[in-house]
Parts: sequence; C-alpha cells; structure tokens
Amino acid sequence: MKQFAAFITKFAKPIVLIWCAILVILAFFALQLPSKLQGDGFFYDGDHSYVTNELSDTFNLPAKTIFVLFENKTDEEISSALESLETSLETIEEIQTITSPVGVEELNKDGFAYGMLDFDNSVDDYFPIIDELREKLGEDNGISITGEPVISKDINVASQNDLIKAETIGLPIALIVLLLAFGTIVASLLPILVGGATVVITLGLLALLGDSVNLSIFVLNIVPMLGLALSIDFALLLINRYREERNTQSIEQSVQTAIQTAGRSIIFSALCVMIGLGAMIVIDVEIFMNIALGGSIVVLLAVLTGTTLLPATLMLLGDRLNKGRVFRIKPTASRWQKFAAFVMKRPVTIIVVAIILLCVAMVPIKDIELTIPSTDSLPESYESRQTFDTLDEQFGLGDDTPVFLLAENEVAGDWDTTEGREKIFDIQQQLLDDPLVDRVTSMFTVANIESIEMWEMANSNPQAPGALDEVAENFIQEDKMYMVAYLHADGSSFEAQDFVRDWSEKDLGVDFALSGQAKFNQEIFDEIAGKVLIAVAIIIVSTFFILMIAFRSILIPLKAILMNILGLGATFGILVYIFQYGHFGLEATTIVLIIPVLTFCLVFGLSMDYEVFLISRIQEEYLKGATNTKATVDGLVSTSKIITSAALIMIVITGAFAFTDVMPVKQIGVGIAIAIAIDATIIRLMLVPSFMKLFGDWNWWLPFKKNTR
Repeated sequence: MKQFAAFITKFAKPIVLIWCAILVILAFFALQLPSKLQGDGFFYDGDHSYVTNELSDTFNLPAKTIFVLFENKTDEEISSALESLETSLETIEEIQTITSPVGVEELNKDGFAYGMLDFDNSVDDYFPIIDELREKLGEDNGISITGEPVISKDINVASQNDLIKAETIGLPIALIVLLLAFGTIVASLLPILVGGATVVITLGLLALLGDSVNLSIFVLNIVPMLGLALSIDFALLLINRYREERNTQSIEQSVQTAIQTAGRSIIFSALCVMIGLGAMIVIDVEIFMNIALGGSIVVLLAVLTGTTLLPATLMLLGDRLNKGRVFRIKPTASRWQKFAAFVMKRPVTIIVVAIILLCVAMVPIKDIELTIPSTDSLPESYESRQTFDTLDEQFGLGDDTPVFLLAENEVAGDWDTTEGREKIFDIQQQLLDDPLVDRVTSMFTVANIESIEMWEMANSNPQAPGALDEVAENFIQEDKMYMVAYLHADGSSFEAQDFVRDWSEKDLGVDFALSGQAKFNQEIFDEIAGKVLIAVAIIIVSTFFILMIAFRSILIPLKAILMNILGLGATFGILVYIFQYGHFGLEATTIVLIIPVLTFCLVFGLSMDYEVFLISRIQEEYLKGATNTKATVDGLVSTSKIITSAALIMIVITGAFAFTDVMPVKQIGVGIAIAIAIDATIIRLMLVPSFMKLFGDWNWWLPFKKNTR
C-alpha cells in the first residue's frame, strides 16, 4: 500500500482528469439505461420457459397478451378503437391475433368489455409497442390497457420516479450528517460528489452491458442505493483519517497515511460486500444475477474511486478541504470515553441485554409469508394496475390457474394413432382424477368426446371422414401434444406448487413438461430454497477467512459472523412486524420472496464495514503495545463518531426508499436500513467491545502465529 499511496500523491492531477473523462463519457450511456431494463428479473430457464416458448412456436399460443378494457362503450366504438389499433400495429409481425369482445358474451359484463392483443415469443422490447398503443388511444377515459408487458413498463417508470424521490429525500439528509461530521461545506460535498460519480459510471457500464445481458428494472434502484451509501461511507472514513493525520503531518504524508490505513480497511470491507453479492450468482434466477453483476461493479468502482479519485482530490485540495466552515466541530472524545468505560465495566450485562433484545425482535419470523411479486408491486395510482384489478373483479381474470402440459413422443405422427390417442386420453383422465383439477381442455373435451371409441367412430364416419382432424391439429403437431388443466387453487399458493411439483415427477409413459403460473412459482421457489444455503455457506466461510487474514485471529471472525446472523434475524423479524402485520400506517402485505436473500447477502457484507473499521483501529493500538482493554477503549473512542455518521448516512440513503411506491424496492430499502441501524448500535457499539473485553488477549489468538507485538 505504501508504493500505491506514493503513486496516488505523485500523479494526483492526471488521476482526477482521467476519472473526469470517464465520468463524462459514461454519463451519456447512463441516460440510456432505463430504456434497456425489462421485466422484474424473475426468470428461470426451466420447464416453464421451455413449454411457453414451444407452445408459442409450435401451436401459435400467445407468449404474452395485452388486454384492452372498454368501459361504457358501444359495439361501434369498440370496433372502431380496435381497428385503429390494428392499423397502428400492422407493421408489428410479432402480433398473432386481435380478439374483439363484440358479440362475445364472455368478454362483456355490466358495461365493461375487453379485447386481447396476442403476441408471439419473438418480441424483444414491448415498451415502444405500449407507447404506440397509448398514443393511439389518446386521452379516452373509457379505454385502457393492462397485462404483464404493460405492468412491467409502468414498474420501470415507477422505479425511475422512486429513485428520484429517494435521492431527493436521502441526499440532503446525508449532506446534513456529513456537515455534522466535518463542519465544512467542501469536506461534506466531496463524499457525495465521489458517490455520484461512482453511481453514474456504474450505470453507464450497465447500459453498455444491457445490449447483451437482460437487466431487471430493479437494478435502477438497488445499484444507486448501494453505490451511494458505500461510496459515501468509504469517503467518510478516508477523509476523517486524512484530517486526523493532517494535525501532525504534511498534506502529502496525510493522504498517504490515510490510503495505507483507511484505504486498507476500505479494500477489506469491499471484499466482504463483493463476496455477499457474488454468492448470489449460485441462485440461477435472473434478478440475483443482475444484482450480483450491478452490485459487484458499483462496489468495485466505489473502492477504486475511494482509493484513487478521492485521495487524489484531497491532494489537490489540500487545506481548502476546510473551506466554507459552517460551524466548528466540538470534541466528542470525552463522551465516547465515558460510554466506552461504561461498556468495559459491564460486558456480561450488556451482552445478555443485547442478545435478549435481538431475540425478541426475531419472534415475528415464525409468521413470515414469502411470495413472488406480481401486479401488486405496482402502486394502485397507475392505470394499468387499476385496469387489471377491474378485469379481475368483473371477469375473474386471475381466478383461473391453468397448467399447460406439453408431451413429446419419440416418433413424429405417433399421437395420431389409436395407441397415441389412448395415451392422450389416459393423461387427461389422470388429470381429471386429481382432486385439485377443476377441468381439462384437450382435443377430447373440445370435441365433446368421452372415449377413444367415440373418437374413432366420429372420425371414420363415411359422411364426414376426418371430421375431427382439425380439432386434433390444434393440440397435436408432429411429435408434440398439449393439454391444459385448470386448478381450484390460486397459482401463487403452495397447494398449486405442490401439484406441479408432484406431477413433474410422474411417469406418464412419455416425456413431458409443465408450465403456467404455478410451475413458474414452483421453479423460482425451489431454485432459491435449493441454493440459498450454498450462497450463505460461501458468504460465511469466505468472510471468516478474509477477517482471519486481516486480523490474524480466530475469535474475531467467529464473533463477527455470529453477531451478524443475530442482527439479520432481528431485521427479518422487524420486517415481518412492519409489512406483514401492517404497522406504521402500512397496509398488511406479504414479504417479497427475494427480500430475505438479498438483505442477507447485501447486509452481511455491508455490516462488515463497521466491523473492519472498528477492529482495524483496535488492532492498530494493540500492535503498538496497548493492552487489549485499552486498545478496545481507544479504538471505540476514535471510531464511534465516524461509525455512527457512516451508519446514519447508510440508513438515510437506503431508508429513503421507504417513501417509494414499488413494494419490493420499499422492502429492500427498509430492510437494509433496519439491519444497518441494529449493526451500528447494538452490535458494533455494545456487543463487539463487550466481547473484546470478555475474551481479552484470546481475541488475537491464531494457531502458529508469531508474536508481533
């Protein structure tokens, strides 16, 4: 680090110019990122995806549908509107069919009617299509559109609005916290400017990657949230150390010392965060891949800007860092000294009380209910959400839970034989015999045929030979056949998931696969449940070895991991209390499936920031010859203010997303804010020093370690 620090101070001006050039170039691409984000990230390359694509390619079933709702419109007005839409969409080859409700009783009810625009699976970007539809419909209050593509686009828009809202709330408060920490405008603005540059550069890189990688709309919120909070925290640590050293050293020496000490802590902290992010890659669901990718890039850039751009800027600013003094910072060492003395005198009592508090906070976890986000992720103020709710209320759009079964014979044409039809009929009957199945749509049920014999007789009638061939062609194509089972259970229920899981294991005598909402949910749930322990193990084991190497200790990483798990358990309990129980003015709702995994992976690394900041300073004093108790007190006194300030910034940046509208983003922001608040207070300021006092010199024990004191 010594040579690296000397390089930064020697070439400070070129380093700043290079970063400015990178920022200007990538800012242009960052503006394009929102248009490249598609979907909520809940994609798994399994049976559901395969069957959906096959049904679209082979049987011309729609891959996605946009619904057009008409309210109090005459048949003439409906026909006119659909003809207008058809004209505007005639250049779009991917549109399969346009279904009009005129004359169709099932599509009309109590003044409401709806039509459908069906698309195949070759559409890459629905956003321009939706924009064109809305432009064509104009301001007609009686016509509106909804469906998965429309809701996805509106969540994209809501996410952009949420980001602006959150940063409008979070950044001014963060600036106030920085002013309280540093006392001058220049020193307070610098971390925010470095954090902003880090986020913009990251978004620019993601925009470039967006042409080759599918990126979830939630990347737009999570990456800036993480990038700003980490960058400001890193900057706070380094600037604070620089100002401490500036009291006794030159500008150049102070910058170099800050890089060698605070810079080292930043690197180890970032490693812990990146391990948490990287561990998510083992879960083969797109949103985890996206966050792992975007998060890793922003953390890496936060380290690079924090150890190059920031110290180089400090070198150029020199004592001008203290320009624009708002007020003088009063020394707080005496207060923290008293607090440290209080903790050192009562370590056992503090440990017992803290653990009881954390365990009580965990109690609501027993009621946690996890679901995959759907239309309810979108605020009710959006027209597409209101339209979907109306369709569901009037026509029971969400009542049916179809499960598509696609079977494949070894030889093309085998389905169109007596033996093949017997297989089809047998599968149909097995489905109908299942108590969860309400009805089945197959070539037999559509033709109203109740047996193989009836089919054979009807199709061989000399007066109408092959009368059922057209019906069969709708369900049989070469070696493939499909049918649809409709379940009594809701598609998001565990009952429906158990059904598709059990049926996927059945031996039907042919190769087959299932799709539908129940299958989609089951695959996502099973993938996360099957891989989450692997991700957790990677995080825990890797973090243990990194902290063991950093502090040359066995006990310190063990304590850090156990205390982190306690803190995260308490966080999940509080999340259930707030969102699922419906407290603090919030309507009761379920916890989004990804929240516990994301919060664990993100916060486990983020909270290690404070562990590294605190223990690094304690270790410095201990290696200088201080006793374990004195080193702990000195470390606590010198870092408590900076840890508290850093935590406050992290809390306001992430907690500001509590005021956003998209539920998954709201829950992630609140979850991280709660976890950081617990970590920076109960754990870092109470449990860590108490355990350090309790274990004494054993804190620094490592087998085969030579005594370096």
